[in-house]
Amino acid sequence: MESDRRMVDRLGAGAFVRTAWLLACAGVCVGATLTLGACGTRGGSGNSNNEALIDSGEGGDFVAAAEAAVRAGDKRRALLEFSKAIEKNPRLTTAHMGMADIYRLDGDYGKAEQGYRKAAEIEPRSFDAQYYHGLMLHVLNRVSEAIGAYLRALSIRPDDQKANLNLGAAYYQLAEYAQALPYASKAVALDPKSGPARFSLGAVYAGLGRHSEAIAEYEQALDSSDSDMPSQLLMNLSASYGATSRFAEMRNTLQRLIKLQPTPAAFERLGFAEFRMENIPAALSAYREALKLDPDYFPALNGVGVCELNTYLWSDKTDIAARDRAFEALRRSLRLKPNQPKVQDLLTRYAM
Repeated sequence: MESDRRMVDRLGAGAFVRTAWLLACAGVCVGATLTLGACGTRGGSGNSNNEALIDSGEGGDFVAAAEAAVRAGDKRRALLEFSKAIEKNPRLTTAHMGMADIYRLDGDYGKAEQGYRKAAEIEPRSFDAQYYHGLMLHVLNRVSEAIGAYLRALSIRPDDQKANLNLGAAYYQLAEYAQALPYASKAVALDPKSGPARFSLGAVYAGLGRHSEAIAEYEQALDSSDSDMPSQLLMNLSASYGATSRFAEMRNTLQRLIKLQPTPAAFERLGFAEFRMENIPAALSAYREALKLDPDYFPALNGVGVCELNTYLWSDKTDIAARDRAFEALRRSLRLKPNQPKVQDLLTRYAM
């Protein structure tokens, strides 16, 4: 019977710790860094030191009119004037960039990508063109292409903090953690007070299995004045606490998270932390709170099943009601997600 208990404990400890918990931060990092990047290097329309000079005889008058329209808030007129400039001079980088800026700020990332791509083709040594082309590719989830554009941008301006940050996040999305690390680290070195940079570096460390270092970065990210991701940070911090068997801290972090944003996922992870500290009633309570929020949340059903099986085993297999409750939860989980061999193994092992 003792071996049975250990088996159920291992299942509860490991089978339902989904990789997604350690990877979920990738999307958060990308969203945050893309948002920052979108307003951090260029304005809505304007020239950088890398852009082509406006030649009033080759479309520059239309660009000037477009920029005046942007300042007046007339984006439709601005697009028309930029189009005239490009018709007059198809290689006028500022016109392509200006149109792309308007599309980007309007959320039309497909058209923005086309404009930045054209600008980068015309002027490959333009940091803005390369960086924003990468940014739009990233938003469009063309991550491998985005990496190439970010690398080209960094070859021009190697110490740009946001380009390093976004490149690290892009590599992370592809689970290329070793490649992500130098860029995520450099983003922190360039701006040690950046919450998103600390968060991104923590995510990379977690991906590499270096959870103690991840915890240090997540904690600093939470302390950062520019951090606007407390819920996601707390979730990832709790995951790394769990990976280092710091279950009391995992529980405390999740309780803090639940006060901010009660979700089925947060309650399920709280149940896991309580389970690992052998607080079976508290674990069951947390799992059931998750199911109140989402009756079809199968990880919480698995948690209920594992806890009830533990109750059954600790009763020397006399608490048949606990076993039946476990089977009911696990069978429902399998109906929701059939491909769970370890859950099926539990049902087979303890079935009459």
